[in-house]
Amino acid sequence: MADKYNVEEAEALAKRALHLPITQATPIYEQLLSLYPTSARFWKQYVETQMAVNNDDATKQIFSRCLLTCLQVPLWQCYIRFIRKVYDKKGAEGQEETTKAFEFTLNYIGTDIASGPIWTEYITFLKSLPALNPHEDMQRKIALRKVYQRAILTPTHHVEQLWKEYENFENSVNRQLAKGLVNDYQPKFNSARAVYRERKKYIEDIDWNMLAVPPTGSSKEEVQWVAWKKFLTFEKGNPQRIDTALSTKRIIYVYEQCLMCLYHYPDVWYDYAEWHIKSGSTDAAIKVFQRALKAIPDSEMLKYAYAELEEARGAIQHFGVSTNSLAQIQFLRFLRRAEGVESARKYFLEARKSPSCTYHVYIAFATMAFCLDKDPKAAHNIFEEGLKRYMTEPVYILEYADFLTRLNDDRNIRALFERALSTLPTEESAEVWNRFVQFEQTYGDLASILKVEQRRKEALFGKGEEGSPALDSSLQDVVSRYSYMDLWPCTSNELDHLSRQELLVKNMNKKVEKTNQPHGSATIGSVASSSKVVYPDTAQMVVYDPAKKSGIEFSSSVKPVAASASNIFQSNVTATATHVSANTFDEIPKTTPPALLAFLANLPHVDGPTPNVDVVLSICLQSDLPTGQTAKQSFTAKGNVPSQNDPSGPNRGGSQRLPRDRRATKRKGSDRQEDDDTASIQSQPLPTDVFRLRQMRKARGSQHHHKHQLVPHRMVVPTPVSYLVAPDKRILEICKFV
Repeated sequence: MADKYNVEEAEALAKRALHLPITQATPIYEQLLSLYPTSARFWKQYVETQMAVNNDDATKQIFSRCLLTCLQVPLWQCYIRFIRKVYDKKGAEGQEETTKAFEFTLNYIGTDIASGPIWTEYITFLKSLPALNPHEDMQRKIALRKVYQRAILTPTHHVEQLWKEYENFENSVNRQLAKGLVNDYQPKFNSARAVYRERKKYIEDIDWNMLAVPPTGSSKEEVQWVAWKKFLTFEKGNPQRIDTALSTKRIIYVYEQCLMCLYHYPDVWYDYAEWHIKSGSTDAAIKVFQRALKAIPDSEMLKYAYAELEEARGAIQHFGVSTNSLAQIQFLRFLRRAEGVESARKYFLEARKSPSCTYHVYIAFATMAFCLDKDPKAAHNIFEEGLKRYMTEPVYILEYADFLTRLNDDRNIRALFERALSTLPTEESAEVWNRFVQFEQTYGDLASILKVEQRRKEALFGKGEEGSPALDSSLQDVVSRYSYMDLWPCTSNELDHLSRQELLVKNMNKKVEKTNQPHGSATIGSVASSSKVVYPDTAQMVVYDPAKKSGIEFSSSVKPVAASASNIFQSNVTATATHVSANTFDEIPKTTPPALLAFLANLPHVDGPTPNVDVVLSICLQSDLPTGQTAKQSFTAKGNVPSQNDPSGPNRGGSQRLPRDRRATKRKGSDRQEDDDTASIQSQPLPTDVFRLRQMRKARGSQHHHKHQLVPHRMVVPTPVSYLVAPDKRILEICKFV
């Protein structure tokens, strides 16, 4: 399909045909148009090739094939050129034929937003008609007035230009009459102009030259699909508030244009037919379905939708039924609705002989006979006959068991399970064993329940050695035995613990090194040690570090800050992924910013995916994170490094910079004062209310003006608006500024 609808190859063929003689180009065009029958661009190129050699008969034949299905202005302009070329020199008869061609064209594409040039050409043609007497002159002016009044009510690119020409035309005929006519049509013109401006927004994203290909899921196709849907919705709303007939005509026109690009989209065809049905035009909907099945003959969805419409209108007729099982089942149901169960039974007797008949057909008809014909004996016979052919189909066995359960026939249910499990392959019998256990839990006694459970273990896991863990009774067996629907004899944490234990037991024989799992990492550790996980090569990773990018490195002065966090971080990582060596993860804390490590080290253990934001904020306010002063001290080991805010560079200190000792003294004094103030505030228990925290921040700001802040350096507390809109973003903003 992808090779058949190769757009690039089609474009290349079309370009090559332009330079070939007409005899060689014709087969190429026919080949292209057989694949892209709605491509107005290819049709226009084909017909212009015939017009260039004055092949009028072939030109007329091509126009008859494409005009009504390719509603695009350039192709119809080509049609007008051909008509004028043929009839311009034939006098009055030619003028009449040309007038009919213009009316025919505007009747089909006159509502197009790009149809302005055709309206203008038609008006120019009418003005050029000779008037031999005052009566003919009056008839010509009346015809011009009608065309003008139709044109100014159509939202096109030339609507304003046509309005100005109409005003000049009326004033040239009769100024007194012109004033009344212009005043009458002014509101209608204003409405058309407003709709044009809105319509223009919807068609900006539409690719009018897009070739119709089956959906591939590309982003371009999705953009076009959305653009057409929006445009259709806009036109269905009747924004110009015109009468129903004209609005319906515009909607049909947009649907036809949409199908030129989305010709192979079943949903567009179905939507088009459904719109006709809702509009009360069932016959038009039938024609749409017939065209759709011609465009997409393999679409089962459209076939069922069309059959549904025919059945709803009472047009019951038997078409050729597909040989697949789904079609046979749907035809069985149709016959039951239309003619009764007996007619469906006759068809079933024929369908079961088909080599394509599957167990689905047996299940469908047996269910129909039992539920609708109230004949359990007939349904039982159908299931038994099907069991001879589909004994190795687990789904069929389970459906048969459900049917016997409705009959409350526990004896035959047990016999069915025994027969089926004796023939089913082990790899396909798990679901049947599970249903057998459920059946015994409902109908059997404790001894039979335990016996079937043990048999299931032996069948699925093998008999093995005596005392094998897979065959021993476990607490999970008790949970499975005494649970019902969504009711469990344990908590979710206990169930999760049992699942992890079962996973560990299954992998006991694998020689994988186990490590002690910290709290909260047991699930990840067990999965990592039991699954074949492909880990990335962390040795090739480069951690992004803005400081290194600008030529700045942290000195050893910040290492004590990150020491405790590094140990915690390293232990968590090591316990999480046991397949990765510890040396690999040892490098991660070394390249992690110390502020982030300190922040992670102070975070509490959280149960659940969403932590308490207020608690995290309180921890941030109480954390001893490295400030800008600490970072500056770490730079001294490298020498004098210019500040990022100092544009003068290292050699332009001058008198504007304070001596090193005075600046250090000033920093020490300000740091000491800041530490005292911070200690006095942080010594009090901080509230968890965010608004209380902001009040404390404002109170401190009024005491120390703009020199000190309540939060650590480079950390910003979001405004209360963000708390109300998206509380989860507060932690993200804090981490960003850390």
